[in-house]
Amino acid sequence: MKVYIETLGCPKNEVDSQMAAGMLEGAGFERTFDPAQAEVILVNTCAFIQDAKEESIDTIFEMARYKEGRCRLLAVTGCLGQRYCDELYRQMPEADLIIGVNDYARLPELIEETLKKGRRKQRSLDCGVFEEFPGITAGIKNASAYLKIAEGCNNCCTYCVIPQIRGGYRSRKKEAVLEEARALAAQGAKELVLIAQDVTNYGRDFGDGYELPDLLQDLAKIDGVKWIRLMYCYPDKITKRLAEEIRDNPKVCKYIDMPVQHGSDDILKAMNRRSTKAQIQQVVRMLRKEVPGIVIRTTIIVGFPGERAAQFDELYDFIEEMRFDRMGVFTYSKEENTPAGQMKPQVRRDVKERRRDALMQLQQEISLENNRKRIGEVCEVLVEEGPDEENGYLGRTSQDASEIDNAVIFSSRKKLEHGTFVRVKITDAFDYDLTGEVLG
Repeated sequence: MKVYIETLGCPKNEVDSQMAAGMLEGAGFERTFDPAQAEVILVNTCAFIQDAKEESIDTIFEMARYKEGRCRLLAVTGCLGQRYCDELYRQMPEADLIIGVNDYARLPELIEETLKKGRRKQRSLDCGVFEEFPGITAGIKNASAYLKIAEGCNNCCTYCVIPQIRGGYRSRKKEAVLEEARALAAQGAKELVLIAQDVTNYGRDFGDGYELPDLLQDLAKIDGVKWIRLMYCYPDKITKRLAEEIRDNPKVCKYIDMPVQHGSDDILKAMNRRSTKAQIQQVVRMLRKEVPGIVIRTTIIVGFPGERAAQFDELYDFIEEMRFDRMGVFTYSKEENTPAGQMKPQVRRDVKERRRDALMQLQQEISLENNRKRIGEVCEVLVEEGPDEENGYLGRTSQDASEIDNAVIFSSRKKLEHGTFVRVKITDAFDYDLTGEVLG
């Protein structure tokens, strides 16, 4: 029986989809990448913000059209299924099976039961431990693979629904992480991207002293792994020990994704963030001192309830001072059943958008200035796309995460394989990308 999986949302959802695909293949299903050929279609949804919910619902309706053809079962999985399981079951008869984020292990069984007995729903609560999918390894794209090391979150930011959906923070056992990492390396993964809602909290719930720096040391021992990248690191848990591990471990990218969300203490407090502006500034300075050349990515939310012009101006000045290397800016999205959703005043949409645009314009200038400094530099680049008609390729350096950061556009007289590394001399710089030529 052929199955098609449509994945929406964050990299953690991508990992869940790959795990589900491997489990279904192990149960005798055949994966197809053409929904028209599938007898079972899964939509792995996102419900983080309103736009994501709308995209998920639109995609479910789009996939439902295939039930007029070969599709016998449409399943809705992921965060939307977890958060709105009962509502979806009542209001979307097009969906035959609705399950939450804690039920992937039962997916083959649930599909078989639904085909035999008709529509059903299944939503389990957080079981308190990281649930493994035995023997299943996530996928690899262009020599890069996501490696989930924890699930859930304990931070309880006032704007965020993740703890309600994914449950409390629970680290994955190191043996399972390392086993999957070795399997990914054996399949050709050169880059491991560590992901969780809060990577820096890894291992602290076990209480045995084995934490993220220890995991990085063990991952670095795996043959074949060249880059290890850290995503979603909370500033209040970034220690000097972690900075030293990033600096001294040759396989750990000199890169850290650290969402700070704002630069005004009033707003940070309203968000229930655990760092003040001064503490964030201290962490940034420490990272840049301990790890020369480190690239810091962050995310910012503008238009949070109660954000006045003065507080936005403070945020703008903060960004101008910190000069983050990479930055994404999002407008606040009001979410039901969150404390921030009840806060007043809510900021008008047009004001939020103007503030977002102003910050992105500032970041564009910072990025261009940083990129121009790299002209003449020789970089190691991971080849990801190409060649085009003019022998052009696209890749990225260790300072850039896949699909969200800068790219290197370069030419080569020799044909290059995707997933290989080449030395590229940078010849020109733009707002967010670099251009260059392969050496040798």
